[in-house]
Amino acid sequence: MKPLSRQVSEAPASRRRVVLPPLVSRPLKRNAGRASPIPAHVRVDGVALTDDDHAAIRRKLGMKLGKFSWSIERVTVRARDANGPRGGVDQECTVKVVLSGLPSVIVRRRHAALHVAIDEALHAVEQAVRASVSRRRMKPLHGRWPRQM
Repeated sequence: MKPLSRQVSEAPASRRRVVLPPLVSRPLKRNAGRASPIPAHVRVDGVALTDDDHAAIRRKLGMKLGKFSWSIERVTVRARDANGPRGGVDQECTVKVVLSGLPSVIVRRRHAALHVAIDEALHAVEQAVRASVSRRRMKPLHGRWPRQM
């Protein structure tokens, strides 16, 4: 006997672990629909981030949030220096994920080192998006009642 193959109901592997682009053109969104890539905007205020840092953030976003790509409309990452030149625990990273049909998820983390704040925020936003999407899946459909026997 052949073993039964397991079917995966998630997005294809090519969509789950990809670098998120900085923007997606309107014609591509219209033609691709839900299959279009998720745009990831990286904003910086008072912090020096190189192009490699931007690419690394987009790569990490793809790794963390790619599995929820069917539920995500766009992602914005904001990195800023809260205290300016005074120092201290002032590097802040805010991640906002706009979900389809659900409230947006916003996570803010602070740390003395910016890369640690970014990693903590990305980890927390992955957990928050997972919880939000799973709550939607657990909700019963309106107007459908189980049959009474």
